[in-house]
Formats: sequence, C-alpha cells, structure tokens
Amino acid sequence: MLTHECWKDFAGFKNLFHRFLQVKGPSVEWIKIQRPPEDSIQPYDKISARGLPNNVANSLNKLVVVKLNGGLGTSMGCKGPKSLISVRNENTFLDLTVQQIEHLNKTYNTDVPLVLMNSFNTDEDTKKILQKYTHHRVKIHTFNQSRYPRINKESLLPVAKNLSMTGQSADGWYPPGHGDIYASFYNSGLLDQLITQGKEYIFVSNIDNLGATVDLNILHHLVSQPNGKRCEFVMEVTDKTRADVKGGTLIQYEGKLRLLEIAQVPKAHVDEFKSVSKFKIFNTNNLWISLPAIKRLQEQNAMDMEIIVNPKTLDGGLNVIQLETAVGAAIKCFDNALGINVPRSRFLPVKTTSDLLLVMSNLYSLDAGSLTMSPKREFPTTPHVKLGSSFTKVQEYLTRFESIPDMLELDHLTVSGDVTFGKNVSLKGTVIIIANHGDRIDIPAGSMLENKIVSGNLRILDH
Repeated sequence: MLTHECWKDFAGFKNLFHRFLQVKGPSVEWIKIQRPPEDSIQPYDKISARGLPNNVANSLNKLVVVKLNGGLGTSMGCKGPKSLISVRNENTFLDLTVQQIEHLNKTYNTDVPLVLMNSFNTDEDTKKILQKYTHHRVKIHTFNQSRYPRINKESLLPVAKNLSMTGQSADGWYPPGHGDIYASFYNSGLLDQLITQGKEYIFVSNIDNLGATVDLNILHHLVSQPNGKRCEFVMEVTDKTRADVKGGTLIQYEGKLRLLEIAQVPKAHVDEFKSVSKFKIFNTNNLWISLPAIKRLQEQNAMDMEIIVNPKTLDGGLNVIQLETAVGAAIKCFDNALGINVPRSRFLPVKTTSDLLLVMSNLYSLDAGSLTMSPKREFPTTPHVKLGSSFTKVQEYLTRFESIPDMLELDHLTVSGDVTFGKNVSLKGTVIIIANHGDRIDIPAGSMLENKIVSGNLRILDH
C-alpha cells in the first residue's frame, strides 16, 4: 500500500516530467533580458540605515529559520549528512546553527524555531543527532523533501521499477533540488502549523553557508512594511568576483524580477553571462519568504519554477537525468519581490576542503555560533586557496596539518602533491607549494613563508 506522501511525490514528479517533455530549448529569450530597475535591488546600507526598533523581539517572534539539509558530504569524502561535518572547534554546521538561534532566543527572550528540510539521504542520521539538542532553547522541526525517480537518458523511462524504495537500490531515486521546498513544506502540514503560531516569514539558506545568520535589519525591513506593500520575497545578492561567474543573477524579464541561472542561458551567451561587468551580482541563496504567500501560491497551483536538467552517470555507467528546480527561481511568483545587495561576509559556503581551511583558520573568530572576520586582518576579502587532490577528502586533509597555519596576511595559497604542514606555520602574501609526482614536501614547524614558491622535495627528519 502506498503512503499519502508517496502519491504526493508521484503527482509532483508527473507534473515536472510533463513540463520537461513540453519545454524546447532555453527557457529565456536573451533579447528580452533587461537590467532590474534601480529600486528593485537595494544596497544593504540603505536597509540598515533605518536602525532597529526598540522591540526587536516582536519581529523575531514572526520568524522561522529554515536550513536546506538534504545534501551528503560525499564531495568531501564524508559519509552521511554534510551538516554533521566538524567545521570549527569540533562544532558541526548543525551545532553552529543551533548555537546561533539559541543565542538569539536567549538575548531577546524570543521563540525562533529551526526547521530542517531533510532528504531521504539525510533524514535518519539527522534525526538521531537532534536528540542531543533537547535541552537547548530552540524548537527544531524537520520535514522531508520529495523523492523522485531518476530517468534513463536514452529511453526517458524511470530507472526505479516501482514507487516503493524497499528492495530497490537508492540509485534509482533523488531529491529534486531545493525548489521542492514549497510543495514539501506545504504538504508536510508544518507550514500551516507555523502560520497558526503567528509566524510570518522564513529565512531560508544552505546549511553549509556559515555567513547566513539571521539579519535583524532585513527582518525589520520586511515586517515594518504596510500590509498592502508587504514584500513577499527577498533574495540576498552580493557582488560577483571572478570566483562567482557561474552564480545565478537577478534580471528583469517580462516585467518581473527573475533569477537567471547559467543552465538557462543559450550557449552563445554563456561568456556574456559570466561577465562581471554586465552581471555584477549573484544569488547567495539566502532568502526571506512570506509564509502566507507560499500557502496562497501552493493553493492556487501558481508556483512556477524553471526546470534544471541535471545529467548524472550512475556507478554501472548508466547515463541518467534528474529534473530539479531551484528555490530562488520562484521569486517571479511573489508580490513586491526585492533583491538586497549584502556584504560578502553573508556568503561563506564550505563546499571543499579549501573553504574548510579558511573557516578553521585564525581569519575568523567564533562567537555564539557565528563566524566573523578577525579585526586583525587588514583586507576585508578572503584569501584565494586552492588545495590539490591530496587534500580533497576531509580525513586526509586533517592528517596533512599538525595545526592550521596563521593566514591573517595571506592573499593566495596553492598546494599541490604530497605536502604536509608542521605546527605553527605562518603563510603571508602569495605562497605556492608544489611537490612533483613521487616527491614529498614537509613544511617544518614554526616556518614563515612569505611570497614564496616551494617545489621539489623537502623533508625535515627528527633525530
């Protein structure tokens, strides 16, 4: 017998697959793309200049924090949910999130709940860990995103043989991207429950973005608008650097603010899309969304998001496609949507061990679950770090550092090959360390490398 959830998942998949079969070519006409009007992307300084009200608690009690927690740590060589990887002083992404919200609730005597959107990959492990937070001052809810069948690229038939996962390999299934949040949140009953409790907005972000903390200025801006002019959707954007050229951006399209992702760009215009001069900002995926508006759009069946076709190759070599949607793509469906150009510090994702090295270093200090750039660093930008394939997996990466180097004055670090770092190493300026195939470089304890290229073979033996 199939569960109610199974049927809802099937209905959602059927709708997405039907749309996929009808769509031909890129979903935007390049000629129709316009720059967003000046007032549709506000600078953060303008939002924060208004100051905070005397009673911050009133605003906070209307807020729910939602973290996207469907991903596994496989790209960093870890098993299980990515949110359970230790990132700082033995704290995981989930620990830091709980600490941040607990600090808010204690400071302002409020009741901001945390909601985790899990996937079938992360749900069981996450729920086991949640037991350790029972005495924290944070109510934690979870709901599961949908489970859709992967499609054989050649035959366009589902890889899974029936709707039940029992007795089948999990390879046949996938969670359909974070755009699924709207339907799954609504279907879970949790959306209605939170609205009944007087909650008005959710702040949604990726759990691996350590810069995505609750911003009281943005929240105050939202809840202080008069009812008729209420902004139903805020997307935090930030200035593009060369590292962000693939990030989605905001455009004006057919009179609406819209998210443009690289997957939707016609091939002839990809270089133009990546240009930092034409598209100056990108989506951080920190979003503030009205709960009543989500309910209205779900009930009207008016949530319209572009389909992202994600090709994958399964272990046996079978080519499949996954049909996905992105949470930010729904911006065009909401009334009075707004982009806010926030400081870069609000975007601190940890996707690789190179990112992990930055957040574990003395570039950041940790306070109540939030990381802030050390005042001792003279430049507000983070160093560019590229660790080679010997550092890709977290376990191996950790064995290569006896302690995390001092990086306060570092601009650029490239490490390639079999390299290890002793205790109390200091890196400044541009440092490039390359151990050629078959060679090994041990950076001695206490070394200070400033604007240095180290290559060849270097081993300091204890005696």
